[in-house]
Amino acid sequence: MRRLILFRHAKSAYPDGVGDHDRPLDARGRADAPRMGAYLAAEALLPDLVLVSSARRTQETFALAGAAIGPVETREEPRIYEAAAERLLGVVRETPDTVRTLLVIGHNPGMEDLATSLVGFGDRYAFARLREKFPTAAIAVIDLDAESWADVVPREGRLERFVTPKGLASAP
Repeated sequence: MRRLILFRHAKSAYPDGVGDHDRPLDARGRADAPRMGAYLAAEALLPDLVLVSSARRTQETFALAGAAIGPVETREEPRIYEAAAERLLGVVRETPDTVRTLLVIGHNPGMEDLATSLVGFGDRYAFARLREKFPTAAIAVIDLDAESWADVVPREGRLERFVTPKGLASAP
């Protein structure tokens, strides 16, 4: 079994004169990213490898979330930036088979499209929330019954959970 964790970057700012690739996180994003990292750590959703888009907001998201996750092999992956689901799936399929749990930090709509294309089973309520909206700093955990990352195909994944910062804030 393989586990894919898709983590959309936290909320970003839109400063004047700053291009999309260089946009930083805003105050809400700087609060949500470490909270989601703490959630991953508390739930033992720890990756063997993290692939992070080259965009500033994804790099900042992982810097803040990664503090709770701890040391892990991390690679900047420029192909994730503004990638469609098909390109993201190609990146996932290139993952070495020594990796059991892969965390990808990227952007919408690609992250949402990839998640919805991979899921064929799992929590139907979580899937309905995911299809409705994959907000900033949301995390989709998808279990894949594949011997190799190269064998990952659409509709064969099981949505193990879908978590948002707002959902954590309202949890008891």
